[in-house]
Amino acid sequence: MTKIPVIVLVGPTAVGKTELSVSLAENWRGEIISGDSMQVYNGLDIGTAKITESEMRGIPHYLIDVVQPNEPFSASVFQDETKKRIRMIHSKGKLPFVVGGTGLYIQSVFYNYSFGKASEDPEYRARLEEMDASKLHNLLFEKDPKSAEQIHLNNKRRVIRALEVMKLTGKPFSEYQVETELSDEFEPLFLGLELERSVLYDRINQRVDLMMDAGLIEEAKALYDLSLGDVPATRGIGYKELFQYFDGELSKEDATELIKKNSRHFAKRQMTWFRNRMKIHWIHALEESTERQANACIGRFLKANPFDSYK
Repeated sequence: MTKIPVIVLVGPTAVGKTELSVSLAENWRGEIISGDSMQVYNGLDIGTAKITESEMRGIPHYLIDVVQPNEPFSASVFQDETKKRIRMIHSKGKLPFVVGGTGLYIQSVFYNYSFGKASEDPEYRARLEEMDASKLHNLLFEKDPKSAEQIHLNNKRRVIRALEVMKLTGKPFSEYQVETELSDEFEPLFLGLELERSVLYDRINQRVDLMMDAGLIEEAKALYDLSLGDVPATRGIGYKELFQYFDGELSKEDATELIKKNSRHFAKRQMTWFRNRMKIHWIHALEESTERQANACIGRFLKANPFDSYK
């Protein structure tokens, strides 16, 4: 069976993935699937730097605004939904693009990544949710050190799910995740945008200021007023910091600076993930030849494999 070609464009926040991806999709008759874990939520537009309709320039985009902030959306769901959309785009004779910065989500689609899909144990989960993040992570380390190394301390939801799956199945959560071999169904070309750290951090700081000017406080307040509690939508950078402002724990200025700081740290973690987990062709994001280099990579990729022409 001939594999389906997919162009995967990754990189840290604020590096310029969105604009480049639209230009590339225009050039190669492509359609774009968002690989961002926060852009799936309706109403979270400014804080997630969600692409606008005018910025799409007529290119179809998928997995944006697909759930409400109180609805669940996991890496496992993303994996399934993205695979469906890749097949659908390919069936139309278009070239699928997956674009974003959520490493686990993107990796799960193209590698043999299996999530623990055991049923739930609400009572056990409720007990775990009462524990703080540090105690939870220590418990995971005791039971499954490999998973503890892979799941960040602050990803409380993922830590809880790992512990829950282990209780239900009796197996380490890490046994459900085999991610060293590429999928037999897709042939991905991994392209990455990179910038010098100081330049990227300046762009992040500037973008946060623009978000604040564009109404991020009002957007975050609307989410805050829903009183959803600790759900993935409320943990997003730009929202959780402003929640502290609404609670009177931070000034507006301190909340803004914390958003910038957390965004910079997030960008650093993104780059570490992509460099350690995936074989990526990196392109400097601000060179005059950035788009030309990306187009050349795609051209060679399609020519070297028995795919139909997308030009």
